[in-house]
Amino acid sequence: MNLKSIQRTAAAAILATTLCAAWADSGHRMIEAKDLNWVDLPSLPAGAKIAVIEGPMNQAVPFTVRIKLPANYQIPAHMHPTAERVTVLSGVFYMGLGDKLDQTKAMPVRAGDMMIMVANTPHFGLTSEETLIQLHGTGPWGITYINPADDPRKKP
Repeated sequence: MNLKSIQRTAAAAILATTLCAAWADSGHRMIEAKDLNWVDLPSLPAGAKIAVIEGPMNQAVPFTVRIKLPANYQIPAHMHPTAERVTVLSGVFYMGLGDKLDQTKAMPVRAGDMMIMVANTPHFGLTSEETLIQLHGTGPWGITYINPADDPRKKP
């Protein structure tokens, strides 16, 4: 390695350190997927996991979460009080409109695709393979099941 190469490497290291410090001071964050904290998601049927990236979801602020859904998973008909924005990161998420889960009305949202659901619109979802989605919006967030008996938070 020659002197110019060493100087460029040192300058790059100083710049990187300065940028990282500037990001931290400004509130910017860089989040690596390996650092996400996955926990059970009690508002969905058993098996779903959530990692909160930014939030909190129960306040009138922007939020971003990732949700892991297992293969052959179903989310009964429900709605949300604010717009729902879903990007599929891996797998396929089948979404349908209506007040009952009906696989024949579900449309595939594939990796890289996005869907935006208007607030208070009854809809449902399902998977055929493990699927990872990213959900973002503005809170306060909530989920209301069309059939209250479908709500896993109300089961013993």
